[in-house]
Amino acid sequence: MAHQNRKVFSVPPDRFPLALKTSAHAPKELFALGTLPGESNTGVAFVGTRRPSPGAEEKCRALIRSLKGTNAVIISGLAQGIDSFCHRAALREGIPTIAVLAQGLETPLHGSSGVLARQILESGGGLLSEYPGETPAYKSSFPARNRIIAGLSAATVLVESKTSGGAMITARFCLKEHRELLALPGDILHPTSGGAHELLRCGQAKPVWFAEDLPLLSGVRQKNDMPCQDLRRAGITLPEATEKFWRKNAGFSRTIQELEENFHFKFPLLLSILTELEIAGLVRTQDGYWFHFTAESAEIHV
Repeated sequence: MAHQNRKVFSVPPDRFPLALKTSAHAPKELFALGTLPGESNTGVAFVGTRRPSPGAEEKCRALIRSLKGTNAVIISGLAQGIDSFCHRAALREGIPTIAVLAQGLETPLHGSSGVLARQILESGGGLLSEYPGETPAYKSSFPARNRIIAGLSAATVLVESKTSGGAMITARFCLKEHRELLALPGDILHPTSGGAHELLRCGQAKPVWFAEDLPLLSGVRQKNDMPCQDLRRAGITLPEATEKFWRKNAGFSRTIQELEENFHFKFPLLLSILTELEIAGLVRTQDGYWFHFTAESAEIHV
């Protein structure tokens, strides 16, 4: 994390944090309070209903806990329910967290939201808003805020949501950004599983079956991994065809079947290319089925 400040400061577009610089829906200006994440961090958004199921808080804790030891920054909206669960879990695990607000940062926050906002700032996290000064929160501000949550993040995780609502708006902004959308399968009889199931059924989101899969699916990097920009100094080189294959998949998680269907490689050649990329640190897999490709900002030699 970088750039700590105890007063509200404006952030110009060329200094927007995380993935917001490349967002098609980025605001013209951003206001911040606290600490902004550095370039080595990866934003992961967690969104969901304000009225979750009884087991939702434990789900959030397990998901956030799986990101400990990575370069993840937890992004959410400070609302009751899923948002607050994930911010609190991040604080508990010592993971940086950013709250994006639908009001000006000089507008007082009351109750549990105000307490949580102070805890985020005290922990070294930050608050962000596109609204200046004491601008109040209007009904239209919340959908607009959701585009910034998606824009900051390499991946968005839908924990629980009905088929309509703010979390689904964030999910659709994630899809418009061509970022990874992940969703938790849930109880088919519970209405807050409906949003995730809708996105999973039509193939717009990828399922998170186990919390320990989240680091791979969301594209975060383990803190002890070699940064991609250090590959050249390590003397790693790649053939041109392998480098092109990586760039077409950079920043995404793919199944082995998807890669076969999309690129029409014979299976032995595909495995050879994936092995080269794993050695170079540009792709990771836990089970030989899901493969995550690092983001295209990496520097490699061909």
